[in-house]
Amino acid sequence: MSVDLSQFHQVFFEESFEGLDVMESELLDMDPADVDDETVNNIFRAAHSIKGGAGTFGFMPVSEFTHVLETLLDEIRSGKRSMEPRYVDLFLQSVDCLRGMLSDMQDGNDPETERPAELRKEFEKILGMEQESAAAEETSADSDGKDSGWLIDVHPHTDLLMTGNEPFRMFRELRELVGEDNFDVTADIDNVPELSSLTPEECIINWQIKVTTSVPLDEIKAIFEWVEDECDLTYLPLTGDAETTSDNNVTPDKNAAEEQQPQETPEVATEKAPVIAEAQKSAKPAKAPKKAAESSSIRVSIDKVDSLINMVGELVITQSMLGQLGQDFDLSRLAKLQEGLSQLEQNTRELQESVMKIRMMPISFAFSRFPRLVRDLGGQLGKKVVLETIGEQTELDKTVMEKINDPLVHLVRNSMDHGLETTEQRIAAGKCEEGTITLNAYHQGGNIVIEVADDGAGLNEDRILKKAIEKGLVPENNSLTPEEIHNLIFLPGFSTAEAVSDISGRGVGMDVVRRNIQALNGSIEVKSQRNVGSTFIIRLPLTLAILDGQLVKVCEETYIFPLVSIVESIQIHRSSLNHVTGSQYVMQLRDEYIPIVRLDKIFGLRDEKDVVDEMMLVVVEGDNEKIGIVVDDLLGQQQVVIKSLEQNYQKVSGISGATILGDGTVALIIDISSIGKNIVPVKRNQNRSERAA
Repeated sequence: MSVDLSQFHQVFFEESFEGLDVMESELLDMDPADVDDETVNNIFRAAHSIKGGAGTFGFMPVSEFTHVLETLLDEIRSGKRSMEPRYVDLFLQSVDCLRGMLSDMQDGNDPETERPAELRKEFEKILGMEQESAAAEETSADSDGKDSGWLIDVHPHTDLLMTGNEPFRMFRELRELVGEDNFDVTADIDNVPELSSLTPEECIINWQIKVTTSVPLDEIKAIFEWVEDECDLTYLPLTGDAETTSDNNVTPDKNAAEEQQPQETPEVATEKAPVIAEAQKSAKPAKAPKKAAESSSIRVSIDKVDSLINMVGELVITQSMLGQLGQDFDLSRLAKLQEGLSQLEQNTRELQESVMKIRMMPISFAFSRFPRLVRDLGGQLGKKVVLETIGEQTELDKTVMEKINDPLVHLVRNSMDHGLETTEQRIAAGKCEEGTITLNAYHQGGNIVIEVADDGAGLNEDRILKKAIEKGLVPENNSLTPEEIHNLIFLPGFSTAEAVSDISGRGVGMDVVRRNIQALNGSIEVKSQRNVGSTFIIRLPLTLAILDGQLVKVCEETYIFPLVSIVESIQIHRSSLNHVTGSQYVMQLRDEYIPIVRLDKIFGLRDEKDVVDEMMLVVVEGDNEKIGIVVDDLLGQQQVVIKSLEQNYQKVSGISGATILGDGTVALIIDISSIGKNIVPVKRNQNRSERAA
């Protein structure tokens, strides 16, 4: 019975990507002048696992490319060759190449062939395989001009099938390599077991394969090498006819137990196995789907699973107790019922926390990509940079981590290009020639804070303000604080770069970073000091599934504001609102004017004549701008479970989601950024004369 290996493809891809991460991490930490044996072994094991898995599942382009990479690693770890800096660069390029090939295959596409071929030639030059292959071709032709070939003995270990390997895949690849007319296979069984003792999972068949070809032996070995630990393999050269091989010198494979001639097999066993031959003809590679499903798996520690099981057990006990109370209830047992409900509430809360912890992953998964990024950009820019990471075990939701990757990459690239000075500039400023970029993550309240800091030149406030005035983003006579000048870099299209490069300077970066972070209900701010450095501070919720919210009442409806967006709440009178233009109102709050938004008008909840004089104003911050939202009352704060309105109904402007309250009613969650886009821009920090005018 054949096994459908496609069900394991996703696991293979995930484990392969993890192996590539291990290889990249070890290569970046490696000192070519002082190589640790364990480091090389870790890289070799990762490459070997990828090669073996790729061969098992029939992903031969990956298996063949990894084979030549593994060959060089094997020579280094055995001491035959010393590690060199150029080898590290070549291995890192190969990691990128493999990552691209695997991504293509995961998406159901054919992998790129040009780049792997270029890298493979580089490896072959180092290994001298081109000369060896040419020599092998010369010696493989016999004196009569006939094609020579090989007789391959394949003696699998009994557990070959248990490892997921299927011999017909090897035979199919070999047949495609040498051509069907040059391929012949026979099968035999050493000891035929009794039917009652036959184990279907054990492999008891041996094969002898005769190939008449001028294909180099290295290419033939590449097909079988990924199962070398599960088979005894012998390669016997053919000259003309296979029957004459007994007089020839035998060149066994390194995995062969000893030099041996092909054994005589029983008459019935020497016939070509019809089942195997038919399997070879019919076994075509399964057509890959056009688009592979996205990875939805996550690795969870056994401690978290045990905690979840314990919570479910407690919940079952509480449910059983409440069930018994419900069967025979009277007022005398009211205290017992209240106790049971209190216990149910506690169990539910703990169960919720345990479930949320399952989605939590250490931020080291996000930080792990930056050593390579810093190394490559440092070489490209000619800057010496040291990367420091702090708080790598700080956990946050997997979904948040995936969506924060791109903003972090842009911030690090920006620090490398604009923040850090060149080596000459740093020395002239009395600094260490090596610049430092620090990634720091920690919990603060119910949020996670991620800091991207550098010890570079800091933001040039004069240059930023001048560029903003040139672009018409701020008036010439505006007086801005340093913090407000710093925030100008988040405006769309803003850039102080003199020339456009592939690293930065297109003016489409920092505003996108801020917008992506705000889409996660987060915020970003920057602190900078000239000639000291800059720090970008990102605040994010730990999870997107649960929100700390402020419940408000507007007419008869209940809405929820994200608590992280609220600056303050104040009681106001209708007369404190100033009419600006059209239907837009503003209010002076201390030293600034803030635009006013009325939810009752946006959602059509009441007529203009029904507006009350006394009202509550909730001041919120979105897109780094404050706005005031008029509500009727504040109801309280609580954690709410976010439900997608778009999936269950349709997208509604100004609403980011919905939740179900304790009384069963539905409350809508306000999208602060979206609400703010519907107001008329108000110039802030105007002088008194301008305001009066």
